[in-house]
Amino acid sequence: MMLTGFNSIGFFIKTIFVVEECNDAFAALPSSGFCGSLALMAETNLFTPITVAGISLSHRVIMAPLTRMRATVPGNTANELMAEYYAQRASQGGLIIAEATPVSWDGHGAPCTPGIHTPEQVKAWKLVTEAVHTKGGKIFLQLWHMGRLSHPSHQPDGELPVAPSAVAAKAEVITADFERVPCPTPRALDTEEIPGLIERYVRGAKKALEAGFDGIEIHGANGYLLEQFLQTRTNQRIDAYGGSIENRCRLMLEVTEAVAAALGADQVGIRLSPFGIANDSGEDGPLPLYSHLVKELDKLGLAYLHLIEPRASGAGQRDVDHKNVPSAAELFRPMWHGVLIAAGNFDGESAHAIVAKGDADAIAFGRYFIANPDLPERLRLGAELTPYNRATFYGGGSEGYTDYPAMDTNAAE
Repeated sequence: MMLTGFNSIGFFIKTIFVVEECNDAFAALPSSGFCGSLALMAETNLFTPITVAGISLSHRVIMAPLTRMRATVPGNTANELMAEYYAQRASQGGLIIAEATPVSWDGHGAPCTPGIHTPEQVKAWKLVTEAVHTKGGKIFLQLWHMGRLSHPSHQPDGELPVAPSAVAAKAEVITADFERVPCPTPRALDTEEIPGLIERYVRGAKKALEAGFDGIEIHGANGYLLEQFLQTRTNQRIDAYGGSIENRCRLMLEVTEAVAAALGADQVGIRLSPFGIANDSGEDGPLPLYSHLVKELDKLGLAYLHLIEPRASGAGQRDVDHKNVPSAAELFRPMWHGVLIAAGNFDGESAHAIVAKGDADAIAFGRYFIANPDLPERLRLGAELTPYNRATFYGGGSEGYTDYPAMDTNAAE
């Protein structure tokens, strides 16, 4: 769909962007940015230390945010099982980005997902952050609003989910009773409701720090609310938040600016999927849209930009590995002067390669982290990886969650 035309035309466009942006990019980049120090590029790999959000990390193997649906309901709170899960995957000087977490009740859209909008949720998340910090790790929380990808069973008083426009997703949603049903037609947000929505993100960010998180990541990917405002297929508004690229980017930028002002920009990252098609998302010809967005975000001095590669656009719902598609990290690297995290179907070899090349500064791993709680050490040693079981990704108890063993280090050595 939106990847059409990226065989020859995409390379031509990509070359133009790199040539036009490169001079300014090289002049202003920090050592952890694009290419870093040319003299040290050959030495940079997954286990070269890096500073992210003012935090010194001992390696660049990051745990990606992963929805697992293990929160306690009612209340949508974290619990001891979740604390054990995250502690298993924490490492000395490593960074975890915790699962997508709604900033308000109307932001929920999947069962048993933890929130960050009540005092009880804040208290429960402290179990997780303390467990990770005890292991010497750092942890960010991803802030989420599902928008149209929700169902009245998740909404206050059974109301319709909200979205930029009343356009139903051609996708399924999981109800509060774990039933898969077609997405309903959402209610379009009124312009007057936008400031309140932005404030909910700010409150969620503040509550995340209160819960002990080291920073937050804004979820602007995979077809959820903020991305719904970006794309023409979901945004048919005629006010200041619709129409032009600048208008469609407005909400994403206003949310990010407000959260950065409240926390400090160096404690705020953002995740985007410029070429994603998950959850009935996607923009035909996404380069102009996302080039404008990335350049505007770059001005804010955020902790990092987290990009999902186009070859992995299934949002965890199925295994996908698209071929002959552009590299998001390579395309947008010249426009971004800070830390860039890439995610999407990387293995140890490809992760080392993109970091050494300088297109990305760190790699976020998802499914491999599910089945390999000690993933950084396995990658360091070149050890065999345990296969994951997709059937246990969403919902349930300890099976497929905390029962994956760490490797036998004596055997590995």
